Amino acid sequence: MLIAVPTAIDPAAFVGLDPTAPIVDLDGETMGTTWSVRFVAPPRCDPVTVRAAILARLEDIVAEMSHWEPDSHLSRFNRAAAGAWVSLPPDFAHVVARGLDIAATTDGAFDPAVGRLIDLWGFGPVAAIVPPDPVAIDLAIRASGWRQLRYDPAARRLRQPGGLSLDLSGIAKGFAVDAVADLLMQSDIRHALVEIGGELTGRGVRPDGEPWWVDLELPPGVEVRPLRVALHGLAVATSGNYRRGDHNLDPRTGRPAAGGVRSVSVLHPSAMIADAWATALTVGGRPAVAAAEALGIAARILADDRELVTPALAAMLED
Repeated sequence: MLIAVPTAIDPAAFVGLDPTAPIVDLDGETMGTTWSVRFVAPPRCDPVTVRAAILARLEDIVAEMSHWEPDSHLSRFNRAAAGAWVSLPPDFAHVVARGLDIAATTDGAFDPAVGRLIDLWGFGPVAAIVPPDPVAIDLAIRASGWRQLRYDPAARRLRQPGGLSLDLSGIAKGFAVDAVADLLMQSDIRHALVEIGGELTGRGVRPDGEPWWVDLELPPGVEVRPLRVALHGLAVATSGNYRRGDHNLDPRTGRPAAGGVRSVSVLHPSAMIADAWATALTVGGRPAVAAAEALGIAARILADDRELVTPALAAMLED
């Protein structure tokens, strides 16, 4: 088994560490999947209050960014008239801004403006005939794409060019992981493991001083050494086609990603960034990998006939 550990350890994580402190587990459902939180409870911590705060935070994110909720801020933007400038709440604006940055960096391998294509392939809230008609795919591509968006960061508003549909499913879940971890930190919970739909982040350490260890899932039929990750100030996001088939669309072709990539796992301090890059590397091919390597993105890419580990991840590996 391979072991990945962060290149730097935070000494502050061990200050006042109580080896007798209890670990609390909470879980539930959100974003069409499940969430779980494991944390070291500080003195006088009320898990019921913590759970209520987590649920409220997740409900706010869904109300802003869900492609499935017709009254979400995202759905209202998708229905806005051509040329309309739509004001965005702070969280929504933050995710859109980061999504557009990554879209530009990856030449559209990650694209937050692919809602039309997602719906066309039946990966959204409405079932569809698959595969769709090629003419319909071409029409959806013309009405999609991050380059058609205009974002005004000072005013925190986004322009609807007309008929464009946002879909933040490739980045919002990671943002939610970060948001819950930040919420716990604000409640003086400094040691925690947060997971939503398989995307995870670890803050601090366990009461015994060990990091939050996570074993990455391997696709069936891919024979590589298992990878165990120490999530100490790190997040991990995985994208793959082995659970629900080819649900990762290439925004540039409007069709399932080619290239035989089975699974991509990305390590990053931000689960939001890891989430988006895992999607980009699944569909982006060698140009996206080159961009990731240039930016120091730590990633493991598993294909039918090869394994690729970026230099940033290789620097973290131990036997």
